[in-house]
Amino acid sequence: MARPPAARTLDQALLDLEAARTELADHRDFTGLDLDDAAWAKFHADADALVTKYFQLEDPTQVRPIGLELKLQAEVGGTKLRGIIDRLELDANGELIVTDYKTGSVPRAQYEQSKMTGVQLYALLCERVFGKRPARVQLLYLSQPAAIIAEPTDQKIRGVEVKTGAVWTAVERACAGNDFRPKPGRLCDWCAFQAYCPAFGGDPAQASVQVADGMGIPGLLATPAT
Repeated sequence: MARPPAARTLDQALLDLEAARTELADHRDFTGLDLDDAAWAKFHADADALVTKYFQLEDPTQVRPIGLELKLQAEVGGTKLRGIIDRLELDANGELIVTDYKTGSVPRAQYEQSKMTGVQLYALLCERVFGKRPARVQLLYLSQPAAIIAEPTDQKIRGVEVKTGAVWTAVERACAGNDFRPKPGRLCDWCAFQAYCPAFGGDPAQASVQVADGMGIPGLLATPAT
């Protein structure tokens, strides 16, 4: 999307993907995956497939991006929120469009609206920062491919604002009481912290010991952040 519209072709996108592989080969986000040759081959093949399927979703030469991986920050209900929008663009009428790329599976119809919470929050941030609400928010699922599109109405934006305040209040309450209860679910099967989780017989205090010893457990803090 950083290229001129006429240069946004599938061949060029695949060349850019190959360049990204080379440039990011030593980045810790990739080296930390610790994949063998077969797994790396599948990883790269999946990336090729996702980029290729994107071109079945829309014509990139018609997209007018004004922000890519755009960082926004605003205060909502006394809480400072930050977000990174994959793509902010203008439609033919000069209205804002928020686009978020997804690599996972498309949710069932009954779960679509719950998946829109993130982009509705981006719409709220746009409204606060730019003084203009986006006309449309959309999730582009590259794996299918498929798109889920919604309009950020007054009701939806207000709902996101209220929910954000409620979540932050719950976070503050949990921090004050040091009350962080586990909530087991399907994603637990992929969690790297089961050894410290009470739901699996673990002891959270051991995580604090590991951090204190300098072992540096990624993504885990010894004490709640404030």
